[in-house]
Amino acid sequence: FLIAYSCKCRGVCPSCNTRRMAETAAHLVDHVFPPLPVRQWVLAVPKRLRYFLQADTALQGTVLRIFLSVVERCLREQCPGCPVGARIGAVAFIHRFGSSLNEHVHFHCCVIDGVFEPAVAADDAPSVSFHAALTHTLDAAAFADVQTRVRTRVLRTFVKRGLIDQDDAAEMRAWAHDGGFSVDGSVRIEGADRVGLERLLRYCARPPFALEHLHQRDAEHLVYRNPKPVRGTAPGTRPAALVLTPLELIDKIAALVPPPRAHRHRYYGVLAPNSPLRAVVTALAPAAVSPAPTSAATREESRHRTVARYLWAMLLARIYEALPLSCPICHSQMRIIA
Repeated sequence: FLIAYSCKCRGVCPSCNTRRMAETAAHLVDHVFPPLPVRQWVLAVPKRLRYFLQADTALQGTVLRIFLSVVERCLREQCPGCPVGARIGAVAFIHRFGSSLNEHVHFHCCVIDGVFEPAVAADDAPSVSFHAALTHTLDAAAFADVQTRVRTRVLRTFVKRGLIDQDDAAEMRAWAHDGGFSVDGSVRIEGADRVGLERLLRYCARPPFALEHLHQRDAEHLVYRNPKPVRGTAPGTRPAALVLTPLELIDKIAALVPPPRAHRHRYYGVLAPNSPLRAVVTALAPAAVSPAPTSAATREESRHRTVARYLWAMLLARIYEALPLSCPICHSQMRIIA
């Protein structure tokens, strides 16, 4: 039997990234997100600023914190009666790529659609109360207000760091279409729709490219089909395809390799690792983490398999809704031999 070695790639292997995508989404749905509505907030910055974000992971974190703090302020305003210190719960994904193998740093944030207020239960245990956002007031005007606030604070940050000067910032504020900044929050998943939430999280954690979009035209050219329509084309027309030589494909893929020792998704608010309310909020998830086992054998096994680690067969069953270890002929369970 042939046994494959690990590819040892970082961030561009379609097979490894597809497993990571499915595993991340399954873990977040089972153990992190409570059964509450979740809204996807997306931020894209002008091309003039993307170069700095592509090379500086600390700057990426700064822009992401600005964006989520503005979103948190917006949700507080949409929750009447919530205190000033109420926090949101969010998981943010940093995308370094576009749909056509281009360098495009932008942010996808899955935010619980409301804010959490800390409370104290009868037995003095920490507790939370949730204030749901008024969805009928989250319209285009609310998204435009978030976009304007983000643009002002991000440009101010770039000026303070000396990356652009005051004249450049003033010029970008005068540009049409809000200076090239784009904020979208139109996608919302209801709390009971766990399948839809997992599908959204898979989209946010997807790899830079997919092998089914790549095929060989001849010995010297490869064709990568753009899954999204190009801006400016007529509706209903087929998306444009990239025709590349093998070296040009390698050059594009190499630019999408994420920097080492940098998280590709981050937790914010009550879902942050150091938040005192994280354990209370995540305990509301459908498959909350159970107490640690007591037997030595189970402890030894749990050290090698955490709650975030799923069997690949189980991930395939979640995606295709069929158990891959079931024999298609006799329907008995197959045994992995290699």
